[in-house]
Amino acid sequence: MDAVKAKNVSLGYNTREVLQEIAIEARPGEILALVGPNGVGKTTLLRALARQLRPRRGTVRVNGRDVWRLSTLEVARLIGLVPQHEAGDSSLTIEVVVALGRMPHRGWFLPLTRRDREVIARVLHQTDLYELRQRPITTLSGGERQRVLIARALVQEPEILLLDEPTANLDLHYQSAILSLVQRLAYEQKLAVIVSIHDLNLAALYADRVALLAERRLLAVGPPRAVLTSEHLSRAYGVPVIVTCHPVYNIPLVAPVLPPRPSRAPGGSKAVREVPVMDRQSCSE
Repeated sequence: MDAVKAKNVSLGYNTREVLQEIAIEARPGEILALVGPNGVGKTTLLRALARQLRPRRGTVRVNGRDVWRLSTLEVARLIGLVPQHEAGDSSLTIEVVVALGRMPHRGWFLPLTRRDREVIARVLHQTDLYELRQRPITTLSGGERQRVLIARALVQEPEILLLDEPTANLDLHYQSAILSLVQRLAYEQKLAVIVSIHDLNLAALYADRVALLAERRLLAVGPPRAVLTSEHLSRAYGVPVIVTCHPVYNIPLVAPVLPPRPSRAPGGSKAVREVPVMDRQSCSE
């Protein structure tokens, strides 16, 4: 059974419709990447899956049940949402922020139980935050702060993990560290993971399936090599792209096609430098 499934979902704000007739699902133990241009509605879709935005049409089901028929507490125990940004209070340490994720299991004012502390300690170790747990979150780097938000979601012990641009504004080291952590959690804990991401090459590298949103619709969904094609991506982003095969991992490797640009010809006049055409090599099954 799909852990989370959106069927014919249409979403919008006030009079503006953002997405129409979206149908996606995520299964336990897999990562589904949401990709598409800026403003296409990736965050909006994540909000609907997390029961923060009611669909205008269609349904979102979690373990076969309509998410809007579940209580807020039930949703918090099933779904962990990691936002892209969150302001921090300098008075809060990593451990305190992470511990807030146990609220669905113990309420706001009850003290932490032994079980709560065991879960918090385990997650802090999993996310390599245990040694930093007494540091105020405002002293952290962007990658460290992102791990704190993931840890807070994980101590909810969810079955579904939703992440909104977890690698935004991070360097290559932290991009790899964050997505490797998410991949390990999905596979080892059988979490159903849906992550919105701008970097198409990271999506190809870490996701089991990719959902490409464009023109307010789901343009394509499936394995990376079926979705991340030059035809699909050129249509979605409005620019020509070349898709070749990664030399190591046998997955799509996406690069934009540069427009011709002027270069100086002999005698000082401007000449147009032709853009070399790369050979396209498709990935084998």
